[in-house]
Amino acid sequence: MVTRLVVVEGLDGAGKNTLTTALVGELSGRGVSVGRLAFPRYGTLHADLAADALHGGQAGAADSPHAMALLFALDRHAARDELRELGSSHDVVLLDRYVASNAAYSAARLGPGREAEVLDWIGALEFDRLGLPVPDLQILLDTPTGLAAERAGSREASDPGRTRDRYERDAALQAATGDVYRRLAASGWRSPWRVLGADPDVRGLADLVVGARGEPWARSGGGSG
Repeated sequence: MVTRLVVVEGLDGAGKNTLTTALVGELSGRGVSVGRLAFPRYGTLHADLAADALHGGQAGAADSPHAMALLFALDRHAARDELRELGSSHDVVLLDRYVASNAAYSAARLGPGREAEVLDWIGALEFDRLGLPVPDLQILLDTPTGLAAERAGSREASDPGRTRDRYERDAALQAATGDVYRRLAASGWRSPWRVLGADPDVRGLADLVVGARGEPWARSGGGSG
């Protein structure tokens, strides 16, 4: 089986961690080895700088969409060797957030008039200049904005150490980001996409990831489904 890079995307509170955990369990039960990584990688330099900025630190760096995008991109660049190692030792590498997250949030912040510009910039920066691997499949967990916000609020209330950041508290930004995500999926941005609802079929998704006969993903085509 050819190693596949699969990404789960969605809003804060969409249920990405729950889905990735369930998918790892389902694939592992089928004898498929799965390497897992979540971005931002909190506890590392660039991710912690970004988190600090989104909580009001770093001299107002969060006011600049481009500054935040660079921090998130550099966090992924610093993980390139780890991604390679996971790919060399597992059948599937499953990521909770990746480059499309940067594209969606940055485009939502800059507005529709600059969406094409920022999508081109993020793609060229992360995939071309920084040399990050292109996903074989991107999964959009398209949870309704209100439900995602409710989950994020409940998570904050249950964990005193988990305060929502600037992006998570901004309902308008979350809604706009959801819209950008749907356009990314519909256009097949950078790879094939699949769009799932708030209660995804994990077994069906595992079938999709593995493939009926273990064929490698075709990089042409794409779109939502």
